[in-house]
Amino acid sequence: MFLEGLDELDQKIVQLLIKNARTSYSEIGQQVGLSRVAVKMRVQALEQREVIEEYTTIINPRKISGAVSCYFEIETEPGALAAVIDLLNASDDITQIYRVTGRDKLHVHAVAPSAQAMETLIRELIDPLPGVTSCSCNIILSRIKDVKGLRL
Repeated sequence: MFLEGLDELDQKIVQLLIKNARTSYSEIGQQVGLSRVAVKMRVQALEQREVIEEYTTIINPRKISGAVSCYFEIETEPGALAAVIDLLNASDDITQIYRVTGRDKLHVHAVAPSAQAMETLIRELIDPLPGVTSCSCNIILSRIKDVKGLRL
């Protein structure tokens, strides 16, 4: 797994926090055999090393509004990449942008409140992007596995 660079105690602590970031230091301590103070010191050290970047709440937009989620694979001309990234970055509907191997490719995730809103996003943001040589779109039908607590 991705925690191999940590000692065994830190791995256990991080795994417990991934399951539930609201777990108290006392509860963690009981499960890993440390005092509350020792757990707090270890967590603070992980935060200082930026192993733990933040604590967050994960919302499932489909449970609220039937939102549509999709991934785009975007290839651009080399000179257009920075402008495309800036335009995508400015949109609240774009949730993730990854630069991936290949010829100036981006892997982009978007969430919109409905299929109609996703179509509008594609028409008004994705289609007019400058210098795009190819773009594919995949709508996510269901979530099968989603590893929490890992930011690539």
